[in-house]
Amino acid sequence: MIELNKQYERFGISETVYRFGESILNSLEPRFKQIDEIAEYNQLKVIRAMQECNVSEACLLGTTGYGYNDLGRDTLEKVYASFFHTEDALVRPQITCGTHALALALMSNLRPGDELMSPVGKPYDTLEEVIGIRPSKGSLKEYGISYKQVDLLADGSFDYDGIRAAISDKTKLVTIQRSKGYQTRPTLSVARIGELIRFIKDIRQDIVCMVDNCYGEFVEIIEPTDVGADMVVGSLIKNPGGGLAPIGGYIAGRKECVENAAYRLTSPGLGKEVGASLGILSSFYEGLFLSPIVTANALKGAVFAANIYEKLGFPVVPDGSESRHDIIQAVTFGCPEGVIAFCQGIQAAASVDSFVTPEPWDMPGYDSQVIMAAGAFVSGSSIELSADGPIAPPYAVYFQGGLTFPHAKLGILKTLQNLVDQQIVSADFDRL
Repeated sequence: MIELNKQYERFGISETVYRFGESILNSLEPRFKQIDEIAEYNQLKVIRAMQECNVSEACLLGTTGYGYNDLGRDTLEKVYASFFHTEDALVRPQITCGTHALALALMSNLRPGDELMSPVGKPYDTLEEVIGIRPSKGSLKEYGISYKQVDLLADGSFDYDGIRAAISDKTKLVTIQRSKGYQTRPTLSVARIGELIRFIKDIRQDIVCMVDNCYGEFVEIIEPTDVGADMVVGSLIKNPGGGLAPIGGYIAGRKECVENAAYRLTSPGLGKEVGASLGILSSFYEGLFLSPIVTANALKGAVFAANIYEKLGFPVVPDGSESRHDIIQAVTFGCPEGVIAFCQGIQAAASVDSFVTPEPWDMPGYDSQVIMAAGAFVSGSSIELSADGPIAPPYAVYFQGGLTFPHAKLGILKTLQNLVDQQIVSADFDRL
């Protein structure tokens, strides 16, 4: 028998921590089998979309300059539209990150005098400046676009009465954040998103419903566009890039919404016709091909982390047994030392920059110090093994990624070892 524990010892993992991890892992076999079945289903969906769109070797080559008649770029956008069951898609390296993709979708589909509404509470921190909740140059607020928010109820359910009262003649677009962001609320399932969209459309059919799909792609067998979303928006250095895409974002949805975004990204009169793919299309295609399996590995890591820390008595969202709707695992430590020790453990498990010690810093776009651990092949890629969190109450850390499950497992065991070494967690696992 292979002595795996000896390998883990080389990473500073004690026999006690290793055995505790194995005891948790042994109980997760049925759960992992379910994750693998979803990954297989989604892998077949991706392959089918590629076949339907006649992806060829020529699609992998790319263009420079203006990018006119870029076969690979245009075909890739057809693949995304096919997978998401939408009329059109915009998939570009010129979209720099998830926040940029969301800002692009909002700014191109809202006009002065319109109102944006979030029926699921506070958006992710970096969107606050996009909207103008926190003052920033070029925000929607500066362009005369107002914002309204309806918080979730205490039990995490939608405040339907509040939403109905908030919708006015000015309400043009509703943004629904699928993942939890820096909150400890449950992530929204696609089914729940569909219920919310139907409720909104029953009030006003013309309201555009946009879903921030970051961290949620391929976690379920359906996507928000299958339940009525007019647009889904995401980042290629998260799930759909499969760990290979070096940059990029996507917007998929109704043709008008996507065209508006294309004209905002490039220029009026140009739209989707320009935008060279610069030789990275093979990474986009292969990343999408691999993404269902890569996402499954990240999900397994999240489930493993949830069960480890729940067993130790820490609040975790989602908990160790509930259904998953994104790859993020929140663990609340209640003290900054726990967040910092966790992130430093993740960094120490990295293949890249493992020797670096992450510290909290004043990161642009956030209103408190943030610590981020990510020794990634693609800078900032959160489908790779990573963790981050604001140094603010309730002192929760957000873990995500792992291109392979063994790497995610190592990362989680290193976090636990770090917490044990710093006496934040007791090593008396036999009592659990």
